[in-house]
Amino acid sequence: MLQTGTASRVESRRPCLPRCAAVRLVPVSARPPVIAVVGPTAVGKSELAMALARRLGGEVVNADAMQCYAGMDIGTAKVPLSQRAGVPHHLLDILDVSESASVAGFQQAARAVVENCRARAVPPILVGGSALYVRAVLDDFAFPGTDPQLREQVERDADAYGVAALHERLRVLDPQAAEDILPSNRRRIVRALEVIALTGAPFKARLPPHVYVIPALQVGLDAERAELDARIERRVHRMWEAGLLDEVRELDARGLRHAPTASRALGYPQALAHLDGELTRAEAIEQTVRATSRFARRQDSWFRKDPRVRWVPANAPDREEQALTYYRQLW
Repeated sequence: MLQTGTASRVESRRPCLPRCAAVRLVPVSARPPVIAVVGPTAVGKSELAMALARRLGGEVVNADAMQCYAGMDIGTAKVPLSQRAGVPHHLLDILDVSESASVAGFQQAARAVVENCRARAVPPILVGGSALYVRAVLDDFAFPGTDPQLREQVERDADAYGVAALHERLRVLDPQAAEDILPSNRRRIVRALEVIALTGAPFKARLPPHVYVIPALQVGLDAERAELDARIERRVHRMWEAGLLDEVRELDARGLRHAPTASRALGYPQALAHLDGELTRAEAIEQTVRATSRFARRQDSWFRKDPRVRWVPANAPDREEQALTYYRQLW
């Protein structure tokens, strides 16, 4: 998410954290684990995270890339301030839509918040639908730096010679990375070539093992596909009724259309296409529903690969109690 180079600026813009001198810090052995509430979009993660935070006296830490952007509220289903019931939320509204973002920058900012909470004996409730962002906080992820000029050169090569040629270049330099990265995945191929040029070492295309670097519990919300699709459709319709188009108009004036990261958020390209007269309202809504459903299936697939996730039925009346039972087994 957040660009590595902007981490210090992000630190200054996020919600203020208590100063260490003003609070009593607890020994490392007495610090609570992280609870990560995970699962596909629209499954009810924010609601469960809020409930757990209230029960445990915890604080919510956002792990949704698009909710980091100020003004992207309706389309990202950000919990309104009026509905947070006094529960502190971190890493929301810390970027302008025109700014780029990276997982490495997010990792740095999120780990700082998480460790601050734990040092105060406050359970951090990490919530988000990206397995990569969640694992970047919980697991042993290392992100090499980036060089904008080098990246731009590799991007120009991709434009000039094609992605297939770059994938073949990667195969020569790092056969294992070429084996792990699809020939059509331009973004990862470009990143791999950039890292190899920067470090002189192979690109680690594979994810690290499922081993926590900090004590943690992942609670996954499970929903049948038909139920999840229905939830997504209802949510998209609510977003449009709540004023998504007005939100997109404002963001477009701030650079959303050409933003490197924010422009890819689900629902926003479709809303822009409607404003441009390219899609009817019904078509924009339908396309958003379909794109979101496909995305939700990919999210669910990624989390299913992690054997540490403890799954709870999304529609279970006692889902909060089930999650707390898992937590008490750990803490």
